[in-house]
Amino acid sequence: MPRRESNSVCDRPFKRVKPTTEEEEVTDENIDDTDQQEYLLSRQVLGAAEVVSDAGIVESITLKNFMCHSLLGPFAFGPNINFVVGNNGSGKSAILTALIVALGGNAQATNRGSSLKGFVKEGESSADVSITLRNQGRDAYRPEVYGSIITVDVRITRDGLRTYKLRSELGQLVSNKKEELLSILDSFNVQVNNPVSVLTQEMSKYFLHSKGEGDKYKFFMKATQLEQMREDFVYIKTTKAITEDKVEQHSECLKDLKRKYLEKEDRYKSLASLDEMQTKLEELQKQMAWALVAEMEKELEPKKEKLESNRRATDKYDQKVDEWKNNVEAAERKQKQTQEQLDGITQQLSGHQSKCAELKAKVQRENTTLKSSEVTVHRCKANLRDLENDKVQLSSRINDLKLSISQTTGVESQARMERMEQIQAELENLRHQISTLGQQIDQYEHACSRAKEEQGKMRREKEILHKSMDNNRRNLQTLESSRSNRLRRFGEHMPALLNAIQEAHRRGQFKHRPRGPLGYLISLKDPELALAIEICLKGQLQAFTCDNYDDERVLKDLMAKVFPPGRRPAIITSSFLQNVHDTRRRAVKHPEYPSVLQALEIEDPVVANCLIDQRGIESILLIKNRTEARRVMQGRDCPQNCTQAFSKEGDQIFSNRNYTADQSRANYLSGDVEEEIRHLQKEIENQKAQANRFQQQMKKLDDDIKQNQGLLRRTHIDQKTAKDNATKLELELTDLRNVEEPQSEDLKPLEDALKEIVTKISSKHVKYNEAQAQMAEHKASYEKAEQEYQQHKEQINTIAEEADSKKEELSKIDQEVMKCKHHKKHYDEKRSAHLRDIQALQASLESKEQELQASVAKAAQICPERLEVRRTARSLDSEISRLKVKIATQQEQQGDREEVVRQYHEALETYKNMAQQVKNLKSFIKSLDSVMNHRLQVYTELRRFLSARCKYYFDSMLAQRGYTGSMTFDHKNETLSISVQPGQGNRADLNDMRSLSGGERSFSTVCFVLSLWAITEAPFRCLDEFDVYMDMVNRRISMDMMLKVAAGQRYRQFIFLTPQSMRSLPESDIIRILRLKDPERGQNTQSQDEEQ
Repeated sequence: MPRRESNSVCDRPFKRVKPTTEEEEVTDENIDDTDQQEYLLSRQVLGAAEVVSDAGIVESITLKNFMCHSLLGPFAFGPNINFVVGNNGSGKSAILTALIVALGGNAQATNRGSSLKGFVKEGESSADVSITLRNQGRDAYRPEVYGSIITVDVRITRDGLRTYKLRSELGQLVSNKKEELLSILDSFNVQVNNPVSVLTQEMSKYFLHSKGEGDKYKFFMKATQLEQMREDFVYIKTTKAITEDKVEQHSECLKDLKRKYLEKEDRYKSLASLDEMQTKLEELQKQMAWALVAEMEKELEPKKEKLESNRRATDKYDQKVDEWKNNVEAAERKQKQTQEQLDGITQQLSGHQSKCAELKAKVQRENTTLKSSEVTVHRCKANLRDLENDKVQLSSRINDLKLSISQTTGVESQARMERMEQIQAELENLRHQISTLGQQIDQYEHACSRAKEEQGKMRREKEILHKSMDNNRRNLQTLESSRSNRLRRFGEHMPALLNAIQEAHRRGQFKHRPRGPLGYLISLKDPELALAIEICLKGQLQAFTCDNYDDERVLKDLMAKVFPPGRRPAIITSSFLQNVHDTRRRAVKHPEYPSVLQALEIEDPVVANCLIDQRGIESILLIKNRTEARRVMQGRDCPQNCTQAFSKEGDQIFSNRNYTADQSRANYLSGDVEEEIRHLQKEIENQKAQANRFQQQMKKLDDDIKQNQGLLRRTHIDQKTAKDNATKLELELTDLRNVEEPQSEDLKPLEDALKEIVTKISSKHVKYNEAQAQMAEHKASYEKAEQEYQQHKEQINTIAEEADSKKEELSKIDQEVMKCKHHKKHYDEKRSAHLRDIQALQASLESKEQELQASVAKAAQICPERLEVRRTARSLDSEISRLKVKIATQQEQQGDREEVVRQYHEALETYKNMAQQVKNLKSFIKSLDSVMNHRLQVYTELRRFLSARCKYYFDSMLAQRGYTGSMTFDHKNETLSISVQPGQGNRADLNDMRSLSGGERSFSTVCFVLSLWAITEAPFRCLDEFDVYMDMVNRRISMDMMLKVAAGQRYRQFIFLTPQSMRSLPESDIIRILRLKDPERGQNTQSQDEEQ
């Protein structure tokens, strides 16, 4: 229990006035008289009902969720004797434990647990205990606040926290502080940790089984609070020793302080006046303050002039910016016009090309028709020629026959005629064969020509295919090398270039390290937009950007060393900024589709600014579906600030035109390298298969050409052979005609044949004329179609040349636009830098003006009226320094006046304070010695007196059973020896308590406890299962003794906890028995039965 200075035995040894009774003077003469003892007990118990306890007794107690009980109580206790009766587990010990814990006792004192959280019922969050204490009589505690009772409500949480609520008689909360509870317990002298006030079952067992004399002595000292008094004396003695050490230290310090005080006093008395030098110093300091103000005003004039000059120069920068802004706008207008013209030319060229194709097809058709009509004309002409020859030969033959008719005979003439007819039939067949062979020759020549044209077309397509295959192989090689280094996708020389840039930057050749390639420094948020973004950025993906032209020259030299000629990346020169441009005003904003800037993740602000400046990525939309892109861009409500859009297929969509992408896969920005490699490998395989098909087709065409050429040669040979045979037959026929002398009877068939030939010639002439006319018509149509085709072809060439010139012009204009933007940006940056310089100069000027105002204010504090100072601040400062040195030298000799005065007063005050402290401490020690000596005497006397009283009451208690005993106190060795002998008086020797039986030892312990009760003060006493080791006789005697003591101490309350039924107790108003029901399975219930 903590030490309380207000409740020591020496201060209040007897708190309550105890009435003097005859029972306290019991002698040994009536110990053996049992009837007289019972009579006295009954008389005392009945007589005690006339007096009741007043302050500090327990009126009631209630437990909720405490230990293993859900609810116990409320229990109403009587003012004097109370028995709490019940079997084990009914809650007796829980009531005693709750009393100790609720009145401030610790968990160890209960012997029921090591911490408070063990008292909370399993499964509950907190336990509640409510105790009502009586607050009446002259010892009442603040009755005007609490009234006649004080209610202490205690809550213990599962975490082991304990909170208090102190309520008045009306139930109002007065305090929730433990200090208030301790004050109440001190006022009532309640000591729950004192085993004499509250003796638990475990403490009782300890003393029953304790064999050490030192333990009994400690029990005696603690019960009488002598132990606490002794601890107080030890503490006071320690404090006194510390105080004496401090007094010794202060005495030494006091000597030094007195010496210092005398030194300061000597300096104070011998101090000389320095007023004149101080006055002069003050005057110089005033001049110095205003001299500094004048110099600061002079320093401000050049800055003000420079600020005005810079503000005037701002107009020059504004003019330059406006000039290049106008140049950019003009160049962009020209770019737009040229682009529109180029678009018109492109559309016109597309229309002409389609029409040219139609004209070419028409020319080919007309040519085919013309050749067919020429063949017909040639055939008719050959027939006419043959008929004319036949006519001439037949006419000549008829004339020859008429001349030689008389010379030939009929038989020979008939043979010649038959031979001639045979020859004519053979000639007719040969002519037909020659005509057929001529047609075959035309067909073979046309087939060869057509095959050669197809072969040339396939050869061109094959060259294009081989170029595409080479390009794909290079891309495949680049992708395969980029598996370990993504940088190789931008070219096999890129890693070497970046290493060279890094090395040059390390050597300090660059002012700012160039960034690039730009495509390597960006990443996509959506991989599906890779092709669209790659087509949008085009050449910028492999480009580099530099901060200045010097860095650009260094980078060009590095590129010349690394890259082969003609394949170097572009370089963009623009000042590097640390922050990304603010594009909120000119950026496109669409709720569904992102801009190129929004679709990219760019960590470096320099890269982002470069793409914004060069490509305007903040104003280009990305729309995956091309149909949706056309609807958005070419609809009525085109997004604001949007210049163009790209679909995921790479189509470029403007507000009035579209362009289809010329590539189907992203080469630089695709995320999945393995997928790209597989795609390129598959495409290369397809191209190889296509090349094989071309090769097979070319071989087939070669075979066809060779076959047609062979057929053509054989046909020519056959035609020549047929012509030779026809010539021979014609010669033979001529010879026969010349030899033959036809008869007159043979002239008629010849003449008929001649007529028929003439008729055929006429018919053939008609057909020949018609064929010639038709051929002329077809030739005219062919020449007309050819002329139109050539005209359109010349127009297409003219338009193509015009488109090329427009493209060159547009390229130059693009360069001009970039140049103008670059110059505009350059002057924008220079103007911004100039404005920043103005702001910095303005801020510096304002800071200087504030410093000037502060200096003026400071000078005004030193000297309110401004002084006209002609001397410089440096000369004044020099004189002030000299004067300060002079004053300091004199002060070193004599000391500063204020410092000396201050040190003198401080030394005097310190000396007086220390002297007074030492005097007070010595007086305190002296008084403490006197008080301690007196109290030690009182303590010794009190200890002797209490020991004597304890012996007396112990002997009296033993005598009631017929026991004899002795109690020996050894205060020097702190031992208490108790000897008890059952039997008659002095007829038996005294034995140690260890030799007694269990019941005898319990009875002796009860006697010892009762004797301590008699010499100590407490408003209530609690005893738990005091009779557990007693037999029936000892239990009856012990009970009678306790009732007798309780009846004699009428202002105290007694609470006994026992498993016995207590049916044999006498009936009295001062005795109240609280019976607890046995615990039932699954629940803990209680009831009480009061018997008076």
